[in-house]
Amino acid sequence: MSAFPPALPHGPVKEVFPDVFFVTGAMETRLMDADWRFSRNMTVVRDGERLVVINSVRLDDEGLAALDRLGRVTDVVRLGALHGRDDPFYVDRYQARYWAMPGMSHETGLPADETLSPDGQLPIRDAGLFTFRTTAIPEGILRIDRAGGILVACDALQNWVEPDAFFSADSVERMQAMGFFTPANVGPLWMQRAEPHREDFDRLLTLDFRHALCGHGAPLRDTAREDFAATVDQLFP
Repeated sequence: MSAFPPALPHGPVKEVFPDVFFVTGAMETRLMDADWRFSRNMTVVRDGERLVVINSVRLDDEGLAALDRLGRVTDVVRLGALHGRDDPFYVDRYQARYWAMPGMSHETGLPADETLSPDGQLPIRDAGLFTFRTTAIPEGILRIDRAGGILVACDALQNWVEPDAFFSADSVERMQAMGFFTPANVGPLWMQRAEPHREDFDRLLTLDFRHALCGHGAPLRDTAREDFAATVDQLFP
């Protein structure tokens, strides 16, 4: 396990909807010639006795023990091109199948076992896949047919209402200036890298959903579709 990036501080694994779990932890990276520390989220979906890890965050020993009590990790899903740091750890530990979007580079050295496709098989029985068609980098969103519709997103959709305990002071200052702390937001850095067109979001908003679990920020309950529709109107008038 020492071959993989270490576990960073994180919170508990919480059940936010029936058989859908969520954990927030730290991310450390270097961007734009500066050191950054901010939070990121992992979603785990239980399908029978199987666990599907999405937007992986490596847990410490206590967290892994809690995860193992929930079921058996069988699949790891990478939805966003800008995530993936901890995917190899979970694939190695659990000998899990690795799913990724087509065209996604595998800088972690871990090629995908399965390619995510809206028309293909998915690791969750009651899930569908939305894919961005206009972006410069691949990105997908899962819709889970539970609790009125749950979107599991990576970077495209975010819900950072305010900084949390996993931020450094310097990162808070920079990210406030860049507009990261906005409810029901489209990721500012992702917007720069992906250069999406409105037509993708118009397609996304035709889906039936009430909630969103994003790669960054708090769970957005009940009003996710309306809230993201208002954001899209602001960003793409």
